[in-house]
Amino acid sequence: MTVELMHPDGLLKQTDYSPVAVATGSRLVLLAGQAGVTPDFRPAAPDLAGQAHTALRNVIIGVRGAGGDVGDLARLTFYVVDWVPEKWDELLAGIARAQQDEGLPAPTPPITVIGVQALFTPEFVVEIEATAVLD
Repeated sequence: MTVELMHPDGLLKQTDYSPVAVATGSRLVLLAGQAGVTPDFRPAAPDLAGQAHTALRNVIIGVRGAGGDVGDLARLTFYVVDWVPEKWDELLAGIARAQQDEGLPAPTPPITVIGVQALFTPEFVVEIEATAVLD
């Protein structure tokens, strides 16, 4: 594994994600934003949780396609349409499904959630960019 997830003393205590990732590999993988879509460009679900799960699965497929795995993920950035803090539990539900079904680490690598007005098409409610580090 090329990424060590850490939670140094003195940072906000949360259990959903690690605030620090230390990467020691030699190849950087930058994934374009992945939406919660099927390979034929259809939304995989109508809701945030379902699309977040599928978007994370697509991220993992991309990392594996580059020769890595879930333990190589160093950072995730979520772009959520019309973000409000009340959507956190639904987003977490999608993340939890990816942890259970796809092997995403728990807690996750560092994440950032950014609210946006819209994505590529009105049916998309979340898009996830990812950074991974491989040996």
